[in-house]
Amino acid sequence: MKPLDPRLLRRAKAARVFLVGSVVIGVATGFLIVVQAVLLAHAIAGVVLRGDGVGQVAWLLVGVVGARAVLVWVQEVVAQRAAAAVKSTLRRQVLEHSLKLGPAWLSGERSSALTTLLTKGLDDLDPYFARYLPQLVLAATVPAGVVGWMATGDLIAAGTVVVTLPLIPVFMALVGWATQAHSRRRQHALAVLAHHFSDVVAGLPTLKLFGRAKGQVRAVREVTDRHRVASMKSLRLAFLSSFVLELLASISVALVAVGVGLRLIDGKLGLETALLVLILAPEAYLPLRQVGAHFHASADGVAASEEVFRVLETPLPGRGERTDVPDLRVTPLHLHDVTVRYPGRDEPALEGFDLDLWPGEVVALAGPSGAGKSTVLAAVLGFVVPERGVVIAGGSAADEFTPECWRRQFAWVPQRPGLRTGTIADNIRLGRPTATDSQVLRALADAGALELDPGQAVGEAGQLLSGGQRRRVALARALVTEAPVLLLDEPTAGLDAEAEAEVVSHLRASGRTVLLVAHRPALLAAADRVVEVSQTNPQTSLGLRPSLRSTAGASR
Repeated sequence: MKPLDPRLLRRAKAARVFLVGSVVIGVATGFLIVVQAVLLAHAIAGVVLRGDGVGQVAWLLVGVVGARAVLVWVQEVVAQRAAAAVKSTLRRQVLEHSLKLGPAWLSGERSSALTTLLTKGLDDLDPYFARYLPQLVLAATVPAGVVGWMATGDLIAAGTVVVTLPLIPVFMALVGWATQAHSRRRQHALAVLAHHFSDVVAGLPTLKLFGRAKGQVRAVREVTDRHRVASMKSLRLAFLSSFVLELLASISVALVAVGVGLRLIDGKLGLETALLVLILAPEAYLPLRQVGAHFHASADGVAASEEVFRVLETPLPGRGERTDVPDLRVTPLHLHDVTVRYPGRDEPALEGFDLDLWPGEVVALAGPSGAGKSTVLAAVLGFVVPERGVVIAGGSAADEFTPECWRRQFAWVPQRPGLRTGTIADNIRLGRPTATDSQVLRALADAGALELDPGQAVGEAGQLLSGGQRRRVALARALVTEAPVLLLDEPTAGLDAEAEAEVVSHLRASGRTVLLVAHRPALLAAADRVVEVSQTNPQTSLGLRPSLRSTAGASR
């Protein structure tokens, strides 16, 4: 791990301002340390050799000590504000970048791990800015000034410090490598714990239903124990490294003291100079010792920041610049030879897929689970970049347009629709913020959910609604939009036969182009065409509706 990660300086302006301020404070602190040592040495030598009073010098010392206290306070305040600003900046950048990467990337990431990273993980950056970085600046400024001033009075003592001082960074680096590995393991253990706990809480109703809730206690205990063991190893290493650094510094100061004492007895060194050297010698080692001590407190935050940069450095898919997207109310959509391969998988999720989607047509995608039906929807929306092939509208490829303009043509209902805390009406208006109350009620009716009260509360992730109700609210949210194309992934899952028939009739009556993933016979029967998606991808049109059998080939 680098002492100062340059990526922090590039991505967070507050870090650059804070670093400049820390350098200024570090130089001022080094100057005050030298002044304080000179005053102490002069006062003690005056009392011992000449019997002078210490009144005036005492007031000067009080002023110097007070000035150092003020500098420490200023640095603490600036560090805390810089840490808050940097964390806010990194959180915003990660969220924006994650949204740009799209749901396909997010589905490959553990959502609980990402949540933990953006909350507890980045909070661990506080010690990095409040303790480690300021001390790192002091370690770069104070020893140089102290040794330089010592050299003006005693070259031998200054040489001893110069020779022994590098031992501390060397041992600190050795300990740091081990600490970095332990911090990464601890960060991973924390992510696993958060992910496992989130899964258990989300599935608790199902576990209780099948009498398996108590069986998860052992699994949670095992994951928690792994996190506890990783944390204790990091603490043990931190205590051991502090002991090593303190021992090295103490031995080095003792060597300087022995040399000064021998030369003082021989009369080769004056008392005031000897006192000055003895006062300054510990100050030369102190900043480096403190760096080692604060390094462990900041290691978890640095490990979290590395995960942040891993997310931020994930390349975005290609983005076009055109905004003149053809109106898909009257323009057909074509998928030609589309092949999609997800990272880390040898086999393509979709291979050589062709589809012509005509305006006003209802097309169902059928096939076994894992055949690539949801991947077809993701490719149309631009959430995944095809390895081969292209999505075409009006003679132009989809990747020529900006994602925002392209996706305005579609309303999407995924397999697991997301709902936010609020009311049912609030969630429906996510699709169309300007929707009136009557339009919200109409969307609920079209989704077969007229019995739902628009003012009914919706908990986090729709917890206050049943699975079927969540699905219908998400469908209403898609229907309230003005998007000409509906992309629906199992839109009637969790609905009874009567509600499903009502939804199907409204979808057909909407006059929109509909591409849906379906397994249920009622949806397949209602489609104009059924396109079979399989691992070998022989697409065939099945069950063409009687009203279209005679005209589909001629008019399209």
